Amino acid sequence: MMREKNGGLIINIRVLDTDDAKQYLLLRLEGLKTDPSAFGSTYAREIELSLTDFEQRIEASDTQFTVGGFDGAELVCTAAFIRSQGVKSKHKGSLVAMYCKSEYRGTGIAKEVVLHLIDQVRGLDGVENINLSVVTENIRALAFYESFGFEIYGTEPKAMFDGERYYDEHLMSLNLKDR
Repeated sequence: MMREKNGGLIINIRVLDTDDAKQYLLLRLEGLKTDPSAFGSTYAREIELSLTDFEQRIEASDTQFTVGGFDGAELVCTAAFIRSQGVKSKHKGSLVAMYCKSEYRGTGIAKEVVLHLIDQVRGLDGVENINLSVVTENIRALAFYESFGFEIYGTEPKAMFDGERYYDEHLMSLNLKDR
């Protein structure tokens, strides 16, 4: 999907492929560095990964894919979906690794990325729910996900520990059958 926005800025939203791995790697590392409490991984861990690791991570399949938002040719926002693989849990999956460059927050590109992800998930046979977790202190992200219809179904205390402090996370779900 490509559209014009804000004075001729060209926004392109699409599923990433392995050719996008270098840009994805750089954006992912930026996110881990600038917003460490938003991710379960760390900059120190992922800086050690190879480009091939990132190519494998974003290679789209019937169980996972990553959506990217581009300003022209520059990747500025991403969100990934991973489908559960258990026999009794393949009706759901998780929205993970959401990140948008700070200068693009509030422009609508993150919303377009998540809408595209939700549309892609709707095309997967048998998927009924998208789950995610968000740090309870991240009020902006919580409101963002609620704007799509995600609802809190629980809160996990001490869900993450960065070596210095614990972070609680809200567990959220979007029922695709209700929409």
